[in-house]
Amino acid sequence: MCGIAGFVDEIGDGEKLLATMLNAIAHRGPDACKTYIHENIHLGHNRLSIIDLSANANQPMHDNGLTIVYNGEIYNYIEIRTELEKSGEVFKTKSDTEVILKAYQRWGEKCVEYFVGMWAFALWDQHENKLFCSRDRFGIKPFYYINSNNKFYFGSEFKALKPTPVFSNEINQYQVLRGLQMGWICYEDETYFDVIKALPAAHNLVFYRDKAEIKIFRYWSLQTGVYSNKSFDEKCSEFYELFSQSVKLHYRSDVPVASCLSGGLDSSAIVSMVQEQHPGMSYKTFSIYYEGKGDVDERPFVNEVLKKYPALKPYYFSPTDSQVAEHFHHALYHADIPSTGSSFISQYFLMKLIKEQGIKVVLDGQGADEYLAGYKHTFYRMVADVLSSGQVSQALALTGIVAKNQELSSMQHLAHIGKSILSVVNSEQKLYALEYLKYYPFLGKDKHVPFWLDKVDGNRTDNFLYHLLFNTSLPSLLQYEDRNSMAFSIESRVPFLDHRLVEFSFGLSNAEKANGIFTKWIMRSALQNVLPPKIAWRKDKKGFVTPGEVKWLRGPLAHLIENDFGKLDFLNQNKIKRIITDYKNGDNSYALLVWRLCTLAYWQKHFC
Repeated sequence: MCGIAGFVDEIGDGEKLLATMLNAIAHRGPDACKTYIHENIHLGHNRLSIIDLSANANQPMHDNGLTIVYNGEIYNYIEIRTELEKSGEVFKTKSDTEVILKAYQRWGEKCVEYFVGMWAFALWDQHENKLFCSRDRFGIKPFYYINSNNKFYFGSEFKALKPTPVFSNEINQYQVLRGLQMGWICYEDETYFDVIKALPAAHNLVFYRDKAEIKIFRYWSLQTGVYSNKSFDEKCSEFYELFSQSVKLHYRSDVPVASCLSGGLDSSAIVSMVQEQHPGMSYKTFSIYYEGKGDVDERPFVNEVLKKYPALKPYYFSPTDSQVAEHFHHALYHADIPSTGSSFISQYFLMKLIKEQGIKVVLDGQGADEYLAGYKHTFYRMVADVLSSGQVSQALALTGIVAKNQELSSMQHLAHIGKSILSVVNSEQKLYALEYLKYYPFLGKDKHVPFWLDKVDGNRTDNFLYHLLFNTSLPSLLQYEDRNSMAFSIESRVPFLDHRLVEFSFGLSNAEKANGIFTKWIMRSALQNVLPPKIAWRKDKKGFVTPGEVKWLRGPLAHLIENDFGKLDFLNQNKIKRIITDYKNGDNSYALLVWRLCTLAYWQKHFC
């Protein structure tokens, strides 16, 4: 994992500017810092050494008129290297970076279609006089750019682009609204700044120096709406093999690897599979917990994993109020964006704990909820799918199972049925637009909904899960994952986002994903002998719950409520004043929204 930055532009002191850009993201790669400058091409790299620790693997790396700066890991680099060697390629290093260069020479821009991994890179091709850039299929690794007046600048974080002459701190008002009202911290190519764009997941970008123009195109699409006719047992076996292979590939490293362990199904599955593949191996796990009335303490579930795999070496941390107050500014600085919830602070402290134990690579469980129906509101769409097929009694039976399992009251059960009916008659775009507009009028100008969720092939559940992956949920989680880990020079890997595993899972029926009682049914069934029983058949879902929106905002972070919201003059000031006043008077109804407003105002004042 690393930090990359660069530009194609003629300026007076390009070397100094490139050094400034790299210094802004030095935390991403403290092991080496190098640059390449030729005419108006400027490429820079901060290295975090993970694969091939020798200086020979430093970047920018050159080969036959190609130069690359790259952030990420190509997990199947050994297999690709072997294939290339058979055709006569000779390698000078053992790095995956050189594999990318050789793969590009062999397959051109289509090389990324062979990669299993996470990446963001810029590759200068002097033969074609073009800069070829790419981002992995799910956007695990960030790539930001500014294309202005025939000038192209790029970097791993906003911080790398802020010192450049093309940067402007004009806020993207629609992104602010998406953050406040939907909790999305990014959308397609938009960011919190008008001028900074994000290369979307699964896209390539080519900047042609002679023409001073860019071409952006998608290189991979997730197929939806095509379902496998194999038996459920066969599918369980295939899921097991795909997941096992993904964990094995993600474990490849020339430095020690550890895991985050929340006590939930996903992180427990990863830790358990590592232990299955390396029986008796001492392996570090890291967990955050909170104690107190209403707080979430998942250590009893963590202990279930420890009992099944006694070779695990657990580390725990519980942030104090004073530590939250002390580190808030630093955490938000690294987040790069206004916080849409307090859980990112827990993740920040988790990565800090990992860093203190000398770990460079950590496995984490992001991604499974989004395509394996891990969120309970997926059941609205599943009931809607049954209703739309005319099976009213079966739909009512499913809502009854859900209501019993989730211990819903009669009114909550009726609300569940009502939301399921809404999912029958409305598209995903319409459903999310209704949710967005209920917070109107924060902008105070019009009722424009600043997003569009395309309909994809398949049923309502497929559409919901597809947008969780690419628009509504996962992109935000991955940004926090990247920023919090890189704040402490840690590479965070997410084995559930092997694209082959995701492609397989979209070929499952609704009932194979979730059955009304259990979410992630295929995963639980496939891994039941690997997971501790109390984890495999756990029905509740806590998520990364933190006490921030109430306890912290009324305690160690109470000063955030006194921010000057007037500088957010494009928002409805009367509504802000009313919400903040009600919160100060003890009303927690909109505590999450208050948190978002407070961190937005703080971010604008200190980091904009």
